[in-house]
Amino acid sequence: MTGGYCYRAEILVELVRYGVRPTSSTRPEVVHEFVSDLYRHELRRLRDRLLRREFPKQEYFGRVVELRKRYRIISMRAAEWLEPG
Repeated sequence: MTGGYCYRAEILVELVRYGVRPTSSTRPEVVHEFVSDLYRHELRRLRDRLLRREFPKQEYFGRVVELRKRYRIISMRAAEWLEPG
């Protein structure tokens, strides 16, 4: 891409929450994959905590839902992270 990638402002705000600061030369697909990997890592940590009995099994579903809400941008396609045009 000659002009670089222009990420939507609200996406950049979300990405900072994960410690991600893409530049105009960072492909959105790479960033999307990285954030997806973070989400899967968090899910594994949550499952491991459940197996160590750090919280009751009845709370697991609710915790997964909360985690999913924190990573809501991965439900979007990487191309949707960019400004139109």
